[in-house]
Amino acid sequence: MTSKKQKILPPANNHKLLSARQQGMFEQIRNNIDLSLSQFLGTVKKDYKLHLVSPLLFDSVREFTLRKGKRLRPLLLILTYKGYAPASRKISRKLYNASTCMEFLHNFMLIHDDIIDRSDLRRGKPTLHRLLAHTVATQDPEKLGIDLGIIAGDIVYALAIDAFLSIDEPSERKEQALKYFIQTAAFTAMGEFIDTVSGVKPIKDVDEKEVYLNYTLKTARYTFDCPMVTGAILAGAKRPEIKKISRFGILIGQAFQIQDDIIGIFETEDNIGKSILSDLAEGKKTLLVTHAFSALKGGAKTKFLRIFSQKKQTLADLETVKKIFVQAGSLDYALAAIHTRLTEARKILQALSMHRQYSTLLEGSISKLFEPSQKISGLYQSGG
Repeated sequence: MTSKKQKILPPANNHKLLSARQQGMFEQIRNNIDLSLSQFLGTVKKDYKLHLVSPLLFDSVREFTLRKGKRLRPLLLILTYKGYAPASRKISRKLYNASTCMEFLHNFMLIHDDIIDRSDLRRGKPTLHRLLAHTVATQDPEKLGIDLGIIAGDIVYALAIDAFLSIDEPSERKEQALKYFIQTAAFTAMGEFIDTVSGVKPIKDVDEKEVYLNYTLKTARYTFDCPMVTGAILAGAKRPEIKKISRFGILIGQAFQIQDDIIGIFETEDNIGKSILSDLAEGKKTLLVTHAFSALKGGAKTKFLRIFSQKKQTLADLETVKKIFVQAGSLDYALAAIHTRLTEARKILQALSMHRQYSTLLEGSISKLFEPSQKISGLYQSGG
């Protein structure tokens, strides 16, 4: 276990350093994304008539989509697009509408992920398949909810493609970006496949390389890489810049998923909007887990494996696992992995040929995402 406190971000990477004007621009973009989401769902109601098939289907999809969130993915698309587009080009309403494709892709992934994990909560409210379990009276509402949730997820993916097609850019760029978007959906599903298989594997059969492959496919590609690469392609960025943006996105995405795994163990249920026992109950093979398995010896390793392999864990088990991760140096190891990736990512960002005001906004939005790591680092690396 390292004795020195890990800094998650270089000191200059501070969201508070954004000027009032920049923060206002940042919030305006997010508000426009929310407005576009709402307007697009109105168009969906008109064009797809989901409410005529089932009012609950449309209402549930609409409510799930409009739940309060960071709108990170469409935000990244907009920021990157503006970063590479000519300064004189204004953000059109069509681009905002198209950016919502990233939010629909995200929701599609969440819906199916919640079904696989049998999750009850998402963003502090019932998951979509739990809502749809009440569509009609049945002796097996759980099966009904799962079946209808899968179908609803497929519909949401179709809506993502529809939203993407509202982009008003040259056909060559649009086709290239759409292909990348579709490939991302496939890669993310591959990540889900790896995650599901590793969930039933013994810990000894899952190594760090597999964990990072899962992080890249399941999180980094569609959360960071795809929105930014899509925005860059549509704006007409050159191939070398697109490659750098992709690398930047993968690094940030890996760091983000490591943080998410840390939060899943060390945060409170109120703050994460789902059961704090969910990651432990699902037997997720995270960087924390694979490091602890390698570092622990003797009785400590036996205790860890016993808790981790139980069919049902308690809050007391969670507290024990927290102590194990801290004492084995696994928390330090994971925080150091975040720091390494964010440091490299920041160097890439500084070398990009983006308009400076948008790279600054991009840097600020990314920095804000890693405040939970800073908090947990402060609590547990100072003896908390």
